[in-house]
Amino acid sequence: MMYTAVGYAVKAIWGEILQFRFDYPLYEDPEAGPKDSLHYYMYSEKLTWDVMKLDETGVPRARTRLMGEFYRPSLIAWWGLVNLGHYLRHGDQTSLQRFLIQLDWLEQQAVIHPDGAITWPNRFDCQQGHTLLVAPWVSAVDHGFILSAIVRGYRLTKRMSLLKLLENSGRIFELGVDEGGVRIPVREGALYTELPGGSVPVILDGFMTALLGIYDAEVETGDRKFRALFEDGMRGLKFYLPSWNYRDKWTWYGSGAYLCPPSYHNLNRLLLGILGRLWGDHSMVELSRKWDPRNLSSFSRADIYARFVITKNAYRVRHRTWMQNKERVIAAAAAKREAPKGARSISG
Repeated sequence: MMYTAVGYAVKAIWGEILQFRFDYPLYEDPEAGPKDSLHYYMYSEKLTWDVMKLDETGVPRARTRLMGEFYRPSLIAWWGLVNLGHYLRHGDQTSLQRFLIQLDWLEQQAVIHPDGAITWPNRFDCQQGHTLLVAPWVSAVDHGFILSAIVRGYRLTKRMSLLKLLENSGRIFELGVDEGGVRIPVREGALYTELPGGSVPVILDGFMTALLGIYDAEVETGDRKFRALFEDGMRGLKFYLPSWNYRDKWTWYGSGAYLCPPSYHNLNRLLLGILGRLWGDHSMVELSRKWDPRNLSSFSRADIYARFVITKNAYRVRHRTWMQNKERVIAAAAAKREAPKGARSISG
């Protein structure tokens, strides 16, 4: 099937407006967290994967209107974790093999820098709103999913090479965005951004996914640096939480650009509750309960649906997303590469 701009637009409108549903088939796994657990914090039997295509080795490639097909580390790690969840519940070797394939890819693609730091950069140019990301670029959400996948891969296989990757993977969260990292210092703690160079507050689900990965790495390695990174991030989350909160019943995507679609909102709800319990913050747990769509009245559902449709399409108009295409993104990225260099980048 040819994925044209018109095809993507029609599909997006159909999914956002005509197929809008308040529930989403994603659930918390209560067995996740302890050091001996292979379970990830969230699980689903019904997730759809139409935004990806498996290559000949069984590794997924993301598929988007702007950039076509490309490898995205976060998608690969998440696909692996979901299949590990299938294996743990059903005992099927096919799902286990799928997880191990993704684990091997992540190990092979790790980049070791001169200072010993390890990253998994994105090797494609990307435009999101006004934020242009030039390859190679790093993302907090990628590293969060990857850390969680590698932790479980090490517990399963006992491969020391995986433990070595964990021990040197925290540097990216220590470096500021202008240094090639994902850290944004704020008045209380720090934020870890999915899109370096994007606006503040950052995309909530990507930030919280990174926090879970950092937590997993700290539990597995016992390294105090990971604990400090987790504490910094949790303080930043607590400080900015009101900015993502819509009337104690829904969440904003990123810096209040538009209300989250149900998939992202339910992800935010689960992540906040999980992190609140891990950190021992009852107010976070309570807010996650208020975000449960089952609590919504008919009026609130109508309000959220209408505000989502209005704000999401206003975002499209503001950023003229219909004018963006792969050629323009590549040209803009090439021009940015030729511009005078700033601070040394860990991902460069």
